[in-house]
Amino acid sequence: MASFFKERDDGVELYVRLTPRSSKDAVEGVEQAADERCHLAARVRAVPEKGKANAALEKLLAAELGIPRNSIKVVAGATSRLKTIRVAGNTGELAKLMMELARR
Repeated sequence: MASFFKERDDGVELYVRLTPRSSKDAVEGVEQAADERCHLAARVRAVPEKGKANAALEKLLAAELGIPRNSIKVVAGATSRLKTIRVAGNTGELAKLMMELARR
């Protein structure tokens, strides 16, 4: 199974499939698509208008990982369900957090 994140020199890139307009804000674990790419499934209550869903996703991930919100940024897929998220920080520590997140 491929990984849902990639280590970088200054942190990690996380691949997320976001469902906006959900009944709750939640991270639902790692999923594998038909093309065998993996991503973290997340849901937010926010609507996908004017960056509201992306902001809600950043806030949700910060809370789930226990890191400051300003360390998280959507860097690709702003208008798509499939997003790339940059998480800045210590790569080793963030990789451990990603593995913990996947086990929830």
